[in-house]
Amino acid sequence: MNQTARRIGRSLALVLPVVLVLSGTLAVSSVPWAGQRSEAQLLTASAENVSVRSAEPRTPEDVLRDRLLTELEREDPGVALTHLQRAVEDSPSLARHCMSIARDLGTAAVRVYGPTEAQSYSRPVCDTSFAGGVASAS
Repeated sequence: MNQTARRIGRSLALVLPVVLVLSGTLAVSSVPWAGQRSEAQLLTASAENVSVRSAEPRTPEDVLRDRLLTELEREDPGVALTHLQRAVEDSPSLARHCMSIARDLGTAAVRVYGPTEAQSYSRPVCDTSFAGGVASAS
């Protein structure tokens, strides 16, 4: 009986955050202002600027996103999520970017760790956007 309860608990721990994220974010992602692009457009846009250095300085949220993605690969998603939460607490102006950064971390975690292990790091940082990124990448 103990193993059955443990199995049910693990299943709920994996599925429940995904269900909560999908129920809360599907409506937002389907609106026209969500900025969805095809993969071909993204590849073309990135290929155009390969050898040209941008004249504009990088925004603080882009610097934070890159730093956290590097941390995710070097350490684990838990460390990156903790540092994201601290960065938002230290600099409240980053709060409006928190969800997109957490979603990008979730997507990257699936690439690096696989969907099951990536989901195990999920926690309610930035309205569970990390779990949304894991779900979208799985």
